[in-house]
Amino acid sequence: MSELTKTLCPYCGVGCGLEVLPPAQPGKATHRDREGNPIWQVRGDRAHPSSLGKVCVKGATVAEAIDKSRLMYPMIRDTLDEPFRRVSWEEAYDRIVNRIRTVRETMGSDGICMYGSGQFQTEDYYVAQKLLKGGLGTNNFDANSRLCMSSAVSGYIQSFGSDGPPCCYDDLEQTDCAFLIGTNTAECHPIAFNRLRVYHKKNRNVKMIVVDPRRTQTAEAADLHLAIRPGTDIELLNGIASLLMRWGAIDPLFIDECTRGFSDYTEVIRSYPPELVARTCGIRLDDLEKAAKWWAESKRVLSLWSMGLNQSSEGTAKVRTLINLHLMTGNIGKPGAGPFSLTGQPNAMGGREAGGLAHILPGYRVVKNPQHRAEIEVFWGLEPGRISSQVGLNAWEMITGLERGEVGLLWVAATNPAVSMPDLERTKAALMRSPFTVYQDAYYPTETAEYAHILLPAAQWGEKTGTMTNSERVVTLCPAFRNPPGEAKADWEIFAEVGRRLGFEKQFDFADSAEVYREFGRLTRDRPCDLSGLSHDRLKTQGPIQWPCPESEIEVNRTPKRLYTDFRFNTPDGRARFAACHARGLAEPPDPDYPLVLTTGRLYGHWHTQTRTGHIEKIRKMHPEPFIEIHPKDAKKLGIEEGNWVEVRSRRGAAFFPAKITKAIAPGTVFVPMHWGALWADRAEANALTHPESCPDSKQPELKACAVQLSPVRAELPPNLDGKTEGKETPGIPV
Repeated sequence: MSELTKTLCPYCGVGCGLEVLPPAQPGKATHRDREGNPIWQVRGDRAHPSSLGKVCVKGATVAEAIDKSRLMYPMIRDTLDEPFRRVSWEEAYDRIVNRIRTVRETMGSDGICMYGSGQFQTEDYYVAQKLLKGGLGTNNFDANSRLCMSSAVSGYIQSFGSDGPPCCYDDLEQTDCAFLIGTNTAECHPIAFNRLRVYHKKNRNVKMIVVDPRRTQTAEAADLHLAIRPGTDIELLNGIASLLMRWGAIDPLFIDECTRGFSDYTEVIRSYPPELVARTCGIRLDDLEKAAKWWAESKRVLSLWSMGLNQSSEGTAKVRTLINLHLMTGNIGKPGAGPFSLTGQPNAMGGREAGGLAHILPGYRVVKNPQHRAEIEVFWGLEPGRISSQVGLNAWEMITGLERGEVGLLWVAATNPAVSMPDLERTKAALMRSPFTVYQDAYYPTETAEYAHILLPAAQWGEKTGTMTNSERVVTLCPAFRNPPGEAKADWEIFAEVGRRLGFEKQFDFADSAEVYREFGRLTRDRPCDLSGLSHDRLKTQGPIQWPCPESEIEVNRTPKRLYTDFRFNTPDGRARFAACHARGLAEPPDPDYPLVLTTGRLYGHWHTQTRTGHIEKIRKMHPEPFIEIHPKDAKKLGIEEGNWVEVRSRRGAAFFPAKITKAIAPGTVFVPMHWGALWADRAEANALTHPESCPDSKQPELKACAVQLSPVRAELPPNLDGKTEGKETPGIPV
């Protein structure tokens, strides 16, 4: 392939458009990496409606890791203490299909689990749902979106009757007040934040409020930074609501005609007077009042959030309490206003559309709804009752299922749970007990590969053609611009071949990914996420398109589509629902034995567990090692100085980090980045410390907060730590 290719960045959910050129262009110098190898050239696509030609360091350097540490061929081993041996695809398929049949005969279909990823393209997600939920009759498919966006999903569904962010990126440049809570947007969604920051600088009447225990780059740009104590988000939001009620700064007509549950909500917010809220949150009363005043005076308030709200044992309640503020002031369904969840992964939105969590089905349908199940069964040509009425195992329940011996086959694809799951030592012990683990990924070694019996090489970004949906519901076709290395295959192709070998030839008779997408699009017809008017051909010729895009929409409407502009919601009566939520606080609050709260997060340059970004020299120099942020007061009390190695211990495990003493973190709180697994640093795993307690509605773990104690080790490296930050060989995997 020699032409310029328009595609999408494979990192966060902003969905930045990229243009990719081959390494050697006629008459131009060949671009080479540090080792002298020719590399693909990547630049921003100025025509892409979401990113307008901008790209961050991750997107700009993505091609530099495309050929590094790749898994090239299927590999098998019988036990985890043996080395892998290379096998043919035929042998790998036979082993998987035979194991599936054995588990179904001995344990039933619910003994089979698949754990997928927001790195999937929509076509991958869809075929996986058809295989697990249709062919095998188990809803045990979950994705790492459970750790990322599931609280936003359940919050939207409970408040509005359906998933789907109602806003557009254009709202970043039309709002009067941007309220950012639980998001370090400047580092985690930099292109979207840059649009907001430029607009904010040009319009000094526009206010920006940032709520975060850390003074991040996002907070530095704000007019008001509320450094609340971890876990006090609901108190803050109910306190703002209390002031809005006191001042009469509400929209009674919208409340009366478009919502339900307001009276119960008003009873709740009476318990949150501003003086009490300010003390509980650890902020000044006048700052709380200023935030409420700006919300009250603004005609268009846009709220933005990400993991800081979602990754919580009360994540759904936090999301709904934020949405309450929009409902009580009528700030939804109009330009510059609305509750806007910032998706953490490139295609977590597409996965939600395709049914890629254990409780949902394609087309924004739910497992528990018998009509929804019947619609899918008819469409897929399956007998009635084939799709289980039971919600499948979520990501953490798969771990506990392994502990109990209830999982006979675990299939992990495009994610790295041996770093990203909570309570990591417990997770690793459970993975070690798995009787049969299939691990499907583009890269090796990874931490999870150590626990696999079969490795399947997957095509990655630029090597397969499919679609992705970003945070503002824009669907982009991502065409392949090179062939996969070795014997790697697209994820959907692997799933489809297994389906055919299990006897579902008709259901998985796809010629290519375009055919997969056509089928999926038909299944969304007349659903809230109607994509029936989209196809690979249309996206290729007309460019990225936002949904809803029904089949009847012959011409592309480039005007941004906000949801709920008619103030009718996807509930039975068309009314949005207020949530009457009292704060419960952290699942594991600090105590005398563990007096500090640890919070975790991402850094600008790295992506999740470094399987790609860890191989890029520029990013390694940008973030050479993990660290722990400690406030000077806490450091002085503990005798910790800048650069000292610190042991961080929770009730579940310990990790070691060099200290970064900074006033950017609130006293009583410490921060570590989550990117470093066992291959990249010794005993620096953030999730060795975190707990698995989760939101009762979304089942999303509280990765953002746990109780810890600190103790200084010594100025130099502590015992058994060599400070290594480059990949190390995983036992049993030829590198």
